[in-house]
Amino acid sequence: QVQLVESGGGSVQAGGSLRLSCAAFGDTYSSYCMGWFRQAPGKEREGVAGTCSDGSISYADSVKGRFTISRDNAKNTLYLQMNSLKPEDIAIYYCAAAAAVPRWLLLHQGQYAYWGQGTQVTVSS
Repeated sequence: QVQLVESGGGSVQAGGSLRLSCAAFGDTYSSYCMGWFRQAPGKEREGVAGTCSDGSISYADSVKGRFTISRDNAKNTLYLQMNSLKPEDIAIYYCAAAAAVPRWLLLHQGQYAYWGQGTQVTVSS
C-alpha cells in the first residue's frame, strides 16, 4: 500500500510558477508508476503527467513545455513543476500511484489504485 500527501498548491498570477510535491509513504514507492491529475470546477478529472521507474514519461498536450514531472526516490517524493501558469490551469491537483502502468495509459486515471487528497491551484489573470 502507498499513502500519498500533496502540498505546494496556492494562488499565483498568470505567468507565474508553482511546484507541487507528493510525499509517498510505503516501502515500494521507488518501483511505482506515479501520476498527476487535476479536476477543474464542473469538469472531469484529467491526466496531467505521469512517470514510471523505467523512465517513461507522458504529458497532456495542454501542459507540454510548461510542466515538468520528476521524482526523488531517496525522499519518496514526486514533484510537478508548473511554469507559465494560465487561468485554465485552475484545478485541484491530485497525485496517484500504481504498481504498473503501460506508457500509453499513464494519463488514464483508471490505471491508478492510490490517490492523495488533492491540493488547490488558483491562477489569477
